[in-house]
Formats: sequence, C-alpha cells, structure tokens
Amino acid sequence: MDENLFSKYGQTFDSGKIIFREGEEGDRMYIIQEGSIRITKTMGEKEHVLAVLGKGDFFGEMAIVSRMPRSASATAATTVKLLSFNREGFISMIEKNAKIALNIIDKLSRRLQQANLQIQHLVRRNERGLIALNILYAFTVQSGEGGGVEYVRLLRELSLSMEVPQEHIRDFIEELRRDDILELTNQDTLCLMDRRRLSALAENRPSRS
Repeated sequence: MDENLFSKYGQTFDSGKIIFREGEEGDRMYIIQEGSIRITKTMGEKEHVLAVLGKGDFFGEMAIVSRMPRSASATAATTVKLLSFNREGFISMIEKNAKIALNIIDKLSRRLQQANLQIQHLVRRNERGLIALNILYAFTVQSGEGGGVEYVRLLRELSLSMEVPQEHIRDFIEELRRDDILELTNQDTLCLMDRRRLSALAENRPSRS
C-alpha cells in the first residue's frame, strides 16, 4: 500500500458497512487497498450480487465520469481499506501517477470484454461457459500470469457474484483439474496450467490441441 496516498485519500470501513446505495447521488470513486467489496443490485424486489471485488479493484467510477446516480450498491464484505477520490482528486492522482491511470484503463477494458461475454453466456444459458469466464477473469485480475488464486475464496466469491451453488463451481473445477487446465497445490491454491484451453471454454469456441 502507498502510505502517502493512503494518508491523503484513505478510508477504512468495517465488514457490513454500506459504502453507497443504489440510486444515491455520488461524487466519489474508490480503489481497494485491502479487503473485499460486494457489489449488489436490486432486481424484481430481490438483491442480486453482481461482483465481489478485491485488492487493486476499483468501483464507483461512473459517479465522477458521468455524474449519474449509483447504479448499484457497494458493501464491505470484510474490513476494507480504500482510497477515496472525488473528481478533482482523481484527476490530480492520475496526473501524478501514469501507472495507476494505465491500470484503470486496462481494468475497464477487461470489464467491458467480460461483460460482453457474460451477456452471451446468459443469453445462451451457458453456465459452464460463464463459470469458465469468471475463473479466467479471477486469474487475470488477482494473480496475473503464472500466479495462483485461493481455492476456497474463489469458490465463495464466484458463488456469490454468479448466484451459482458452490457445488456446481467445485464440480467444474474438478473437471478442469482432470483435464490438466487447473492444478490444486498442497496450500489450497489453484494454478492455471493451460490458459489457452480455459479461454476457449470461456469464449465458447473449440479448443485446438
């Protein structure tokens, strides 16, 4: 964590604390430094989990880009440390740190790509493709190339964000392990062994051997 940035822009929220509610006016965006955030939206009088975000992710950016009301609610899933920026603070921060600006642009591009694929899978009611897409996204944003993700945490977060039973996700991961696409280490960490084949499943296209 950049202590200078946190001393200027940092905020800490306890688990269960609502950061903002759907429909509220907003003038701040947030970057997660520690902990996780649950993003939810009410549809048909029922609250649906859209995503569970972790360290390095950001949310609430549309409030300072378009100045529209919040399209979803954000709640601390654990105790979290956030960087909080209004429009002026955000512009000042990215002017001084091009790396952060590029990281945000990269994440926004990945979100758009993931959202488009999710819509395709939902239209086709393709649960397997949707799980594969979210597993691939977890490796991309949490660990980068060659890294691993915590198995139990992945099960919990995907189940919450996709509203799919953990058993479905666990069964699919076991299938990916048998196919040598994923590997589970002794430390309960999943490692991605074959990104190309997982990408093919996520994008619903044939995998070439």
